[in-house]
Amino acid sequence: MAPYLIDVRRMAAFSAVELYALLKLRVDVFVVEQACVYPELDGKDADARHLRLLIDGETAAYARLWQPENGAPRIGRVLVSPKHRGRGLGEALMREAISACEAHFPGQPIALSAQSHLERFYRSFGFVPTSGEYVEDGIAHIDMQRPAGHS
Repeated sequence: MAPYLIDVRRMAAFSAVELYALLKLRVDVFVVEQACVYPELDGKDADARHLRLLIDGETAAYARLWQPENGAPRIGRVLVSPKHRGRGLGEALMREAISACEAHFPGQPIALSAQSHLERFYRSFGFVPTSGEYVEDGIAHIDMQRPAGHS
């Protein structure tokens, strides 16, 4: 795996150019590549922490970390840039995302909405299903949660 730098920050800390590149990558993956027409810009970014794995200054992998008012902290918008796939960055991203959640939201479980075909991947990080399968934006999903204090 190529060496990467970890960058975690709030939306307001990004330059306009950095934010544009990040949002473009999310739209390219979640809307265009996955052929899902949905509101990618959902109003949650301003309150979230944005975790990027950077290789040569470019976002190679990304996850959004946020906590709803009445719920567990969440990891979402998990992606590896098409240019950087097949290098183990998904696993690295999840390790970093869990670590960041534990640092910013200590002692709390961590939740996510997984595409169903990735359930085994998320189970490998200690996440367990908390819902049955459901369809969101034309893709089968399952809610999962990692208990607080899981090692």
